[in-house]
Amino acid sequence: MTKQSVIFFDIDGTLLNHDKELPLSTKEAIFTLKEKGHVVAIATGRAPFLFENLRRELEIDTFVSYNGQYVVLNGEVLYTNPLNIESLEKLTEAALQNNHPVVFMDHEEWTANVPEHDYITESIHTLKVERFPIHDPHYYKGRKLYQSLLFCPEGEEKQYEQAFPDFDFVRWHPVSVDVLPQGGSKAKGIEKIVEKLGFTPEQQYAFGDGLNDMEMLSSVKNSVAMGNAEEKVKAVAKYVTKSVQDDGILHGLKMVGLL
Repeated sequence: MTKQSVIFFDIDGTLLNHDKELPLSTKEAIFTLKEKGHVVAIATGRAPFLFENLRRELEIDTFVSYNGQYVVLNGEVLYTNPLNIESLEKLTEAALQNNHPVVFMDHEEWTANVPEHDYITESIHTLKVERFPIHDPHYYKGRKLYQSLLFCPEGEEKQYEQAFPDFDFVRWHPVSVDVLPQGGSKAKGIEKIVEKLGFTPEQQYAFGDGLNDMEMLSSVKNSVAMGNAEEKVKAVAKYVTKSVQDDGILHGLKMVGLL
């Protein structure tokens, strides 16, 4: 058997193509990796409840979700890093004054602070998920939240970045940004898993395509950017594979010698 490695895969634009479909070549490659004895994990900005079906299909029970804020190893919660609720409440109040809705997210549910809004509808629909945020403006009270979504046009998040240093704001859609604990990232979540499992840097691999993958691709020794990634994302990766539409995962795994 080849030396065991751990491979982290982003979901949207990496495992799933632009139609949110899992290419057959990717599915087969994932199972071949596991047959070879490697550890296959997911590293995503999504909530755990937004990729349950994918985990079942690929038989994966180790993942970094919420961009590193909720980490699960072999089906057990390993690490959490919740948002500062006091600061989130103030952010929500400021956002309401600007007609910028907010979605609150824990490990079980996501709720919007307004009944409906075009920005929420437009951006969430691109994820092609079955669950849409319900309306509960007070969901944050008494709960640990690991991420929020702030809905505003590009550039308008700058005012919040300056006013709320407790948070990092990472854009994932033209009208939406992820709100994360300051300094939180997929890379930090990955650190928790590899420390627990004892993998050396040489045994670590990561595949991604988005802006929220940049720290992961910068820190993981054997990093692979998808061909459909932006140039700034490709620039921080060690390797660049083909597009997700063109069997990019299979090609990339062969490129780095895992298949």
